[in-house]
Amino acid sequence: MLQEVTFEKKSRGFIPNSILLILAFSTAFFPRVLDALGVPATVNFVHFAIIPITCGFVLLQSRTKDPNQIAIAQLFFFAIAALLTIITASAFLNNAGTINVILDFLLLGEPFLLLLAIISISMTESSQARFRNWLMGFAIVNLLFAFFQAFVLRLNITNNADFIEGVFIGQGSGHVVSGAVSMTFGVYYLTRVKHHPLWMRLSVMAAVLVHIVVSDTKQVLAIFLASLLIIIFFKSNNISKFIQYLAIGVGFIILMVVAAFTVFRALRIWANLDVQQQGLELKISAFPIIISHFHSPLNWLLGLGPGHTVSRLGGWMIEKYSGLLAPFGVTSTGIGDRVWEVTAASWLGNKSSWFTPLFGWAGIWGDLGFLGLGAYLCLWWLVWKKLCHTDIPKFFVLTILCFGFILSQIEEPGYMLFMASIIGLCWQEHRLRKIAEREAAIDY
Repeated sequence: MLQEVTFEKKSRGFIPNSILLILAFSTAFFPRVLDALGVPATVNFVHFAIIPITCGFVLLQSRTKDPNQIAIAQLFFFAIAALLTIITASAFLNNAGTINVILDFLLLGEPFLLLLAIISISMTESSQARFRNWLMGFAIVNLLFAFFQAFVLRLNITNNADFIEGVFIGQGSGHVVSGAVSMTFGVYYLTRVKHHPLWMRLSVMAAVLVHIVVSDTKQVLAIFLASLLIIIFFKSNNISKFIQYLAIGVGFIILMVVAAFTVFRALRIWANLDVQQQGLELKISAFPIIISHFHSPLNWLLGLGPGHTVSRLGGWMIEKYSGLLAPFGVTSTGIGDRVWEVTAASWLGNKSSWFTPLFGWAGIWGDLGFLGLGAYLCLWWLVWKKLCHTDIPKFFVLTILCFGFILSQIEEPGYMLFMASIIGLCWQEHRLRKIAEREAAIDY
């Protein structure tokens, strides 16, 4: 069965590549929990070493002979190398530290390294199921943490709904990251794990929606709805799919409207157009500040340097971990601080990350210019064209791109590596399905 699959070696004491990747991923998914338990803050940086080393080991161990896999892997390798080249050039132009280059590359490129490793191995049905079960297990742990925080510790009542952070404890906008992971898990489980009973899949989705409500993550619902509407647009030439997805979209909107007047009244703030206009003005306030610091026409192409503007690295990582990074020669500017001052001066600044000017796309453009932004988008274009053969992984890619407008979520390792793993898993599922179809045709 599935004779074309190159089976992973199974010998005594050998850890399959799929499990190695899961173990590496766990170092980025759970460090906040360890940090909260008193483990030194360096635990938050461990994955920056573990993920590249593990991915490199898996790539070197890969024995796939599938020309399609090899061609896709080569494309991703060169695209990732191009991103690193642009980051290095930006650092050279702006006198950024070497540690800035390393951290910025890993924050942006680490998910693609993991995705490259996942698509370079030839999963069997059993290894695929094992990989899926571990991923879903991690997502369930995140969901259970959120429920414990909400219904046992009652942090959303005694403190604030922002404290319902799942496993992303003590992290800026951790409640949004946790909610996004849960929603992705819920959609994947409902639509892809069809060997489980429908009542079980619907129950999990209901639990995920409860998580969204108790954590007050309006942004997650908005992003998933926006991504669904984009998918509907792409299906305009397929009438049956268009009608099917349109019905889902209408149902989603009705559900949000009902929730806005019952259990999720916080949604109604978006109905205030004046608030949205002020929020948009705050949202784009970083751009003139960044442009005012340009010292060369090349800044339009290469930005102001990795970690020098409003990316995750420049926005708060360098300041938060200055004691760890300063000995390595990290460099920074006052741009991030200035944007934080503008944010603090606005009454919307602490209301929601929906309005923050420190968001992913602004950070990538500010740090790396149009060339860096183009290289990063090129990587996502490759994911879309080469790895997304069905609507669900395409939908997940759209949610990631839309989250680029919400704080720096596209640079949050736990979230992005989870998404890379899910997309890679979808591709592996498609690959095995095509192999099975070919073998069935031959047998027939």
